[in-house]
Amino acid sequence: MYAEKTAHRLPAAEVQAILAKYPPDQRRSAVMPLLYLAQRERMHVSREDMAEIAEILGLTPTEVASIVGFYSLYYDAPKGKYHIQVCNDLPCALRGADRFLQELCARLGIQPGETTADGLITVEAVMCLAACDKAPMFQLQSGAGLKYFENQTVETALALIEQLRQDAATKRGRDGHA
Repeated sequence: MYAEKTAHRLPAAEVQAILAKYPPDQRRSAVMPLLYLAQRERMHVSREDMAEIAEILGLTPTEVASIVGFYSLYYDAPKGKYHIQVCNDLPCALRGADRFLQELCARLGIQPGETTADGLITVEAVMCLAACDKAPMFQLQSGAGLKYFENQTVETALALIEQLRQDAATKRGRDGHA
């Protein structure tokens, strides 16, 4: 049983709650919720996390890593605290998503896929977020989960980013960090 292990990085009670949702012979189906759990605090899934999940589910670390590599929701390296994923597939591009992505990144002083100098915001292009009629749009991924922002302009996105920065500064102040 997972909780009996002495050295683990994932919260045992939460792992058990996730595993309880799956029949014992279907344990491997818990891979995505466990990856989400691993990523929640650090906003990426480390090799150690992947190895632990593989051990829990009876998979190989390579099988777990392939899932991390396939889905745009998971990261295997540190990025910003907030991930802004701009959909730029063809229907969204026809509604201005490519221009939106380029202008947003230019205003932030980064290229798509990069993180701002303060380490808070990573902006990237992704394919199909299922909101073609509301482009330009993006999903914001953070430790709190996912949230969609539709019918965006560069100005509305920058206002959100400013709010995220203010919230982060307030939290750092409350936590006693510089």
